[in-house]
Amino acid sequence: MNTSTLFGLCAAVIIGLGLFGLIVNPHPLRKILAFNVIGSGVFLLFGVIARRGALAGIGDPVPQALLITGIVVAFSATSNSSVLSAAATSRQNISRN
Repeated sequence: MNTSTLFGLCAAVIIGLGLFGLIVNPHPLRKILAFNVIGSGVFLLFGVIARRGALAGIGDPVPQALLITGIVVAFSATSNSSVLSAAATSRQNISRN
């Protein structure tokens, strides 16, 4: 078993854990965090694919650029959804009182 296979299996486990958390947890913040875990697994999988291409002698910087862009987009989507979730929760608490 080489390192690419090991990292690929780790990515699959991380994606599976994220899917489990997304399905099982009813709380919105936990669903956001589970979705982040899924994204981390996907980024790890893409990194493994990019590394396998680089080890084969095909040096392409596009996968690394896509990974960096994806991480930035995931961070901004997480912060946006966290703020929206907090606003919805506070609005529900105000309407109850």
